[in-house]
Order: sequence, then structure tokens, then C-alpha cells
Amino acid sequence: MTERALARARAGDEDAFRELTDHYRRELQLHAYRILGSAQDAEDLLQETLLAAWRGLEQFEGRASVRTWLYRIATNRSLDALRASRRRPEELPRMTEVPEPTRRAEPVWLEPYPDVLFEGIPDEAPGPEARYETKEAIALAFIVGLQHLPPQQRVVLVLRDVLGFRAAEVAEMLETSEPSVNGLLRRARAAFEARLPATGRERAPLPNSKREREVAGRLADAFEAGNIDDVVALLTDDTWLTMPPEPYEYQGQTAIGAFLRDRAVRRGAPLRLVPTRANGQPAFACYFPSPETQIARPFGLLVLTLDGERISAMTWFADSAMFPLFGLPRMLR
Repeated sequence: MTERALARARAGDEDAFRELTDHYRRELQLHAYRILGSAQDAEDLLQETLLAAWRGLEQFEGRASVRTWLYRIATNRSLDALRASRRRPEELPRMTEVPEPTRRAEPVWLEPYPDVLFEGIPDEAPGPEARYETKEAIALAFIVGLQHLPPQQRVVLVLRDVLGFRAAEVAEMLETSEPSVNGLLRRARAAFEARLPATGRERAPLPNSKREREVAGRLADAFEAGNIDDVVALLTDDTWLTMPPEPYEYQGQTAIGAFLRDRAVRRGAPLRLVPTRANGQPAFACYFPSPETQIARPFGLLVLTLDGERISAMTWFADSAMFPLFGLPRMLR
């Protein structure tokens, strides 16, 4: 079937090309997201990959599978995008006059990834050499760790440890040698694993479970009531609040409580929250109400990391341009 579809596609049959590639669209988009850290850029890069594949069908010799060939294109396009630095944290407006943070981190460009985009990914197991489970490799902490790696190390770690491609396959994709790939992987693993949280996600409630809904619901009720004390009571002792690409990071109930109270005073009104999901985690779209117009406008997106019945991390994204990807309304009445 693949050979017949390939022959038809090379003859200019667009339906045959879609037959060859549609099965891989969502996983290629996720691959680009892991490397770029931007859901919006990943969507653009998927289209670039498919266009390049369509134009390069004559160069596809069939020595590798269609899937591997598409990953090669997507990987190299992602590397080109990183080199071009199309989106940089310094291009965004910065927060000013914030309470003293626990630490100032290196700014990193990052966006959350809508869970709805996972639905079209085939339930195929990663290659035998993969080291991370799929659910772990979509978590925000995992994606953040990737963004701190140099581009070549980043793509090698994803291709080898997340997708399970063999070293020889990765070397061919990147037009380099196996020893070079193995060297990049060793350095990437050392730097990456040092950044991952000490505890995994094994204590998090099951996605969409009653316990997860209860914890997230209590947080939403507290935010909408403007009750910061109730928000803080849901945090673990070492919870981190981060706001990429802002460098300010707050740890612990006291520091996070001070920051949230400062923001609440500056806003002057509680937020309205709409539940959604991002990176396999519970999340909320936040809207800021305007008493003059009776309309609440997009204000940002909050992603939660749960540890049992408490919250171990909160990640705030102020850019509301991603709301359409989540199917979220542009305003609430």
C-alpha cells in the first residue's frame, strides 16, 4: 500500500501524499514542540515539514521508512528555526515591581501544549532504546529541561531517549557520525537529568480523576474568591511558581503567597478561571473581568503540577495568543 501511495504521490496525487503522511502529523507536531518549546511555532513547523516532504518526494529513496524520513525533515527544520532565533524572551514585555523572588533564572521561551493535540498521536510504543515514558516526556518540567540544552544535544536526546531511534538512524538524520551522536547524548543526559525534579510524577493523581478535579477545583474556587490564603494552603512546602520567560521564580508558601497577594492588589479584582489541560496536566485559562464592560478578557494560562492532594508547581503563561489552540474563548461575558 505504501509503495503504491508513494508512486501516486510522486506523480502529483495530493490525496496519496496525505495517505502517506496524515498518520504522522500529530507526532511530528509534538516532536517540533519538544525541540522548540512553542506550540504555535510547532504548528508552523509541521506545515513547513509537510511542504518540504511534498517538494522532496523525488529525493526519498526508500532506504528508511516514511516516518523516519519525515522525522529527519522535521528535526532539521527545527534546528534551523532554533538557529534563526525567531522568538526570543527579550522580545516580550517584562514584569516590573515584583516582590523579591527566591531566585532569578535564565529566561527561556516556553509555551504550554494543549492536551487536545495529543489525541491524534498513534498509540505506538517508542523504540526499544527509549528511556522515558510518553507521559513523562510531555510534562512541563521535561520540556523546560530540554529548552536549557544546546540545540544539537536537545534533538539527539529527544530522538534517542524519547523516541528510541538507534544511534545510526540519528547520525544519518543529522548527517554526522555515530560517535558524535553518542558524545552529544552523554553530555545531554548529564545536563538534562541534573535539571529534572528530584521526584517524578508517580504521586500525581490520575489525569481527569476525581482527586485531580477536586484539587484543581479548590484552587479555582480560591482564586475566583480572591482568597490567597486558601490558594497557599494547597501548596506543598517546596512548591515552585515560575512564569516563563520571566526570570522570577518563587518557592514555598511564604514567597508565593507574597507574590500572589501583590498581584491581586495590583489587579484590584479576582480572576475568572476556565478549566483546560496542558502537557498532560490540569490547567486554567484565566480571564480578567472589566466592571465597565461586563466582559472578562484573556489574562494568561496557569498549569498545575500535582503531588497527591497538594500542588507542587504552578507555571504561569502571560501570553494569551495561544488560547485559540486550546479552543478557549477570546472573552467571557
